[in-house]
Amino acid sequence: MTIIIRPASEEERTEMEKCETWSCEVSTFPWHFEEEEHCLIIEGEAVVTYEERQFRFGVGDYVIFPKGMDCMWEVVKPIKKYYKHVE
Repeated sequence: MTIIIRPASEEERTEMEKCETWSCEVSTFPWHFEEEEHCLIIEGEAVVTYEERQFRFGVGDYVIFPKGMDCMWEVVKPIKKYYKHVE
């Protein structure tokens, strides 16, 4: 189980722009992903720690979080993302 971070394709960008958004101010908090989540970062920056590994992502990154993952979020710059859950 790992986090995937990569640039979004044009198709993914267009699709994600139709999805809901989530935003958060600078903060640190634990999180559990009950479903696989795909997101496109549109503002800010965060570091997610999972199994002692740190994953940094920011504007323009397409991020996939696996179902069942427990992690720690550190929002470094206020963040906003489009997101969708995938079964």
